[in-house]
Amino acid sequence: MSHDPVQAELIAVLVAVTHGDPRVLTIESGTALPSGQLETGHRSLQTGLRAWVERQTHHPLGYVEQLYTFTDQQRPHGLRSISISYLGLSREGATTDPDTAWCSWYIYFPWEDRRRPTSLINRVIMPRLADWSGDNTARRLRVASLFGQEGRLWNEELVLQRYELLYEAGLVQEAIRARPSLPADPLPGSAMNHDHRRILATAIARLRAKIKYRPVVFELLPSTFTMLELQQAIEALAGQTLHKPNFRRLIEQQDLVEETGQVSAGLAGRPAKLFRFRPSVLEEREFSGTKLPLIR
Repeated sequence: MSHDPVQAELIAVLVAVTHGDPRVLTIESGTALPSGQLETGHRSLQTGLRAWVERQTHHPLGYVEQLYTFTDQQRPHGLRSISISYLGLSREGATTDPDTAWCSWYIYFPWEDRRRPTSLINRVIMPRLADWSGDNTARRLRVASLFGQEGRLWNEELVLQRYELLYEAGLVQEAIRARPSLPADPLPGSAMNHDHRRILATAIARLRAKIKYRPVVFELLPSTFTMLELQQAIEALAGQTLHKPNFRRLIEQQDLVEETGQVSAGLAGRPAKLFRFRPSVLEEREFSGTKLPLIR
């Protein structure tokens, strides 16, 4: 039995939504996710993560869940490393470390934001994937399925699969870095160190799936909010536009929010009702959920 020393590293994908933009906390000029060693004084992995993030941001973490764990034996000094990644939801606040910054997750995955018309997929990505697919039917069908082509629907949850396809096709910077023989012509989208962009893709996919059946979005909103702010937060995470009347009707039918009796200035100075999540929703958030009317 091997008794090599093992080093445990925590990697945090900390998400906030600010002014309709999903943002993630980064370090190293936006090229890496926050990470730190598990300290012996931490009674659990989540305790270690919370302590590390809250020390960096001076902001308490809300919802936290583990994404996945992987091992890396290619560490110096004979150390084996176990990396445990976590998804945390918070609200953007000032950071004390000049090396940390909140960045839109769409600077890393610009093709995932479908809220406004864009030619990136049809004019840039599809032609290059067509060249990569060639006469390979399996590749062509895979491309069509993942990118909503040839009559197929776009599935907003397949973030990781789309990134991995682009990596396999040699169209992202991380692939070019790993295979120097590839042409140095990556698609738009900022690269990250190690496999941090893959971890971020996993977190985006997890959160997009989760907001459909659990009201975790309240972790990203202030205690009171307008219905428009709630809709825009969900649209930001999903990367898609919601049908406004259907959205409001579904929220009301599921009795997720209640009026506060107060208003705030809305568009063009028009007052907008302020809402809050009902206390029972907050109490039941571990098992209750909502279905969101995404436009397909």
